Amino acid sequence: MPSFLISGLCGANVMSHRRGWNLLIAFIGVLWLGASPALAQRANKRNVKQASAATKIRLPESVRTKQRVDMDVAPVRESSREEIRYAANELDTLIERELLAEGIAPKELASDEVFLRRVYLDVAGRIPTLEEAQQFLESTSKTRREELIDRLLSSPDYVSHSYNWWADTLRLVDRPQPNLVADPYNGYVKQSIAENKPYDKWVYEMLTASGKVWDNPATGFQFRDDGMPLPYIDNTVRVFLGTQIGCAQCHDHPFDEWSQYQFYQLAAFTAGTSTRMRKGDPGYEKTNPANALINQGKEHFDKGRVPGEFQRLTRANTYVVSEKPRKLRLPHDYAYRNAKPKDIVEPAVLWGEVPSSAKNATPREQFAAWVTSPENPRFSKTIVNRVWKRLMGVGFVEPIDDFRDENVCVNEAAMDHLCRELVRRGFDLKELTRMVLYSQTYQRQATDYDITSGEFYYFPGPTVRRMTAEQVWDSILTLAVNNPWPFQRPTAEEMRPVMDLDFSKVDFDEVKKRSERFKETYFASVYKRGLNQHAYQRNILCRASELPSPLPNDHFLRQFGQGDREVINGSQDEATVPQILAMFNGPITHVMLEPGSALVDNVLKVSNTKKRIDAIFLSVLTRKPSADDRIIASRELSSRNLSGVGYGNIIWALLNTREFLFIQ
Repeated sequence: MPSFLISGLCGANVMSHRRGWNLLIAFIGVLWLGASPALAQRANKRNVKQASAATKIRLPESVRTKQRVDMDVAPVRESSREEIRYAANELDTLIERELLAEGIAPKELASDEVFLRRVYLDVAGRIPTLEEAQQFLESTSKTRREELIDRLLSSPDYVSHSYNWWADTLRLVDRPQPNLVADPYNGYVKQSIAENKPYDKWVYEMLTASGKVWDNPATGFQFRDDGMPLPYIDNTVRVFLGTQIGCAQCHDHPFDEWSQYQFYQLAAFTAGTSTRMRKGDPGYEKTNPANALINQGKEHFDKGRVPGEFQRLTRANTYVVSEKPRKLRLPHDYAYRNAKPKDIVEPAVLWGEVPSSAKNATPREQFAAWVTSPENPRFSKTIVNRVWKRLMGVGFVEPIDDFRDENVCVNEAAMDHLCRELVRRGFDLKELTRMVLYSQTYQRQATDYDITSGEFYYFPGPTVRRMTAEQVWDSILTLAVNNPWPFQRPTAEEMRPVMDLDFSKVDFDEVKKRSERFKETYFASVYKRGLNQHAYQRNILCRASELPSPLPNDHFLRQFGQGDREVINGSQDEATVPQILAMFNGPITHVMLEPGSALVDNVLKVSNTKKRIDAIFLSVLTRKPSADDRIIASRELSSRNLSGVGYGNIIWALLNTREFLFIQ
């Protein structure tokens, strides 16, 4: 593969689009008309097929027709626009004051085209459609940017993109263990975003939830670290309080103030949490009811082979979160002088104190009340820092989940301002996001900044970033299909009638019937096969938020850096050769060239060549072509006997530029 193509896709900087896509057009020409006439003939035939409605490969019907997304999304508060505008202006003042002190000039405001593409990617997780781009760029409203921000924050797209962001942070997977079904919890996360549940309430629910996951889906947070009570504390504090205390699980922290004794004091709050049925629970008398039913099945099923769906369903119903008093002891090898090995540890928080309103609550509720308290500065600072990095590319504090003296906050005043506004507005994350988006700081031209440089970034504008894997996928879907929501992930309400077993009431025959229904619906292998009706060349054409998790290693999303969700924020944005191959010749990039694709339909709607070129550029890059772009595109079209081939080459070349893959 030519070096210019690798540098064009993998480099850290956004290259000149003219040089980039000009070279790509040339390279595509080499592929089509290369050394062998036979190769050229085969390539041309393939393009003719793609340009012809007679092709055998067609997009599934479920994605070809526009449909309204069935999702209730809480709209932004129309009445608070002036307040948000004022808070955004104050944010700009605090940012510019720090820039002035450092002798740095803020960037100019980004053009409407750049802002449009950026805000769609940052809020909706995708590029705008041709129609959406034209609507905004043709608007003469003085408040068109604010109107667009409010519309996107009130859309299902915002929910989908925010879900992807939280999935990477909360490590959301459909089956954390073979017998543990977490789909209702994942649906709960998505629903909490859709209804804009106050952040403190949402986190409190996850930290205190009890029951089965289809009765109380917030229990999924506890189940994610099932059987690992100490890592549970480490992960919880890291996600919600931006503090890494994991080292103190085994010894005093070598780089921070936390001791092993303090770690165990904090862990003592949740020591009484159980994730399995216990004796005395309904249906649990002499033995585990799931084991009893499976043993009974060995006598009824052919050759004693109990089907997987029967075993999964019964065992899944033994996962129940509950809390009972239990003391935590220090480990047997505890080596410090302030206590002895196996001493009982009394619960204590790391800083501050448990709110007085929770003094008489259970230990787990006391822990949750302390974490989510408005008086706990780390709680608000951590989420403000996470949201800021999501939109600006760099956090006030880096790494975003490691608040300590060595990691300096580059603008304490700006962070404190956003924290005060967050608390004052009832931990409304949508209003916090809106505040940043309204600011001139966000709407300025982007800066090329390397976080590994060791230099502080004072935010003269946002930073240039490569799209996340989910943004690339969802943007390609935007180009390719009219309906990127042919299905949505299942919810607790949908799964409960199928999944829930009351062991005190059901008998073997009833469980057998229910397991057969489970096999037809949510049994993992069957459920995934059912999604193939929405697939193109084995790629399921649906928003990334709705796809099974984790996906196979060879899936487009995994190739572009989506993590396996085993570690917090495990996604990657490093460039790799498989990414180049996937973009240049993978099945997903062929989707948009098939008859019935959204892009093909939009291009063919107009007969004028100039307007077709405009439609391609607006669709792929969210801007109109320059004079040089038009020359290159016209030259490409004039060199092809079939215009469909030329248009396809232009689309493919633009898709494989840095300008497409990067957020500017």
